[in-house]
Amino acid sequence: MSKDSIQVKIRANPKFAELVGKRTRFAIILSLVVLVPYYSFMFLVSTQPQFFATKLAEGGIVTIGWPIAALIIIGGWLLTGVYVSRANGEFDRLTAEVLKEAGK
Repeated sequence: MSKDSIQVKIRANPKFAELVGKRTRFAIILSLVVLVPYYSFMFLVSTQPQFFATKLAEGGIVTIGWPIAALIIIGGWLLTGVYVSRANGEFDRLTAEVLKEAGK
């Protein structure tokens, strides 16, 4: 079986279209969930620095900006884990099904 005929079979498979659609939607949603808070934070830091300079405790050095920034970074890590988990589960299963059906 030639490489071209396998590619044609894969692209014609409805599960391939399902895989591409699900993966694309999921990646866009996760990207927005990470990027909107990050860029909002950067915008607010540049336009409202006095808010982020507010100390958490009297006489302390930690400002409110530190935990907010940490939450954004940790959230990005967690969402990366969510993507990897789904990619290694549902997306890999769909990929295997598409490849199995293309090999017939």
